[in-house]
Amino acid sequence: MKNKQNYKKALSIAGSDSGGGAGIQADLKTFSANGVYGTSALTAITAQNTEGVRDIHPVPPEIIESQIDAVMEDIGTDAIKIGMLHSSEVIRTVMHSLQKYKMENVVLDPVMVATSGDKLLQDDAIETLIRELIPAVSVITPNIPEAEIILNKKINTREDFKQAAQDLSQTGAKAILLKSGHFKGDELSDIFYLASEDALIEIPFQRVDTKNTHGTGCTLSSAVAAWLARGRSMKEAIQKGLDYTHQAIQEGAHYQLGHGHGPVHHFYKFWS
Repeated sequence: MKNKQNYKKALSIAGSDSGGGAGIQADLKTFSANGVYGTSALTAITAQNTEGVRDIHPVPPEIIESQIDAVMEDIGTDAIKIGMLHSSEVIRTVMHSLQKYKMENVVLDPVMVATSGDKLLQDDAIETLIRELIPAVSVITPNIPEAEIILNKKINTREDFKQAAQDLSQTGAKAILLKSGHFKGDELSDIFYLASEDALIEIPFQRVDTKNTHGTGCTLSSAVAAWLARGRSMKEAIQKGLDYTHQAIQEGAHYQLGHGHGPVHHFYKFWS
């Protein structure tokens, strides 16, 4: 093994998307596009395409744990991305693994509803996610509907939005990237809030006129995890993750796939 290079590695713990635009499939594409070797632990198998989710088959918690063990005992990881965790039992299984392997650089995309509007998290699991998992991770990346569920209040204005980023830290979240894509308008700003510094940073961007937004949340959280795996600071990983995702949306707007919400272009740096 002398003179061999080591990969930077990231593990995705999330559901599978048969349409390839979101979930584990989007995560692995994103890891690769951002220079990181990707591994995975499936939490659920979904039957879905660009038009919606047809069916969900949960993976038994013991199999989820076994997948994580298999990866960690041999390959290891430099960062974790957590996506769809559909039940309290699954959340606690993942929590156990985080603690067992003392995992760092953990990015949680608190997936609750798909782009199509289909529900992906059981009601009784929401409280478990808020009370137990959010305080245990490095950063959370909710959109506005997810933040409203976590905070149990509406976000109607830009001032509400800024306050929500800070309020989310009261759940124990160490860092928050609150996404603004559900607001109307062409000029938007996401917010990054770092609780330890009480630092709130607005990150402006231009909306892309496209319906190809399937998997954007998965892509962003995975890109952030990839850059954390590569040793970047949280602030830099957030910015690089956003830059990559916005460009993937921009380039994906030129393509047609399926009849609903198409995917972003994960490999725009390599082919078009």
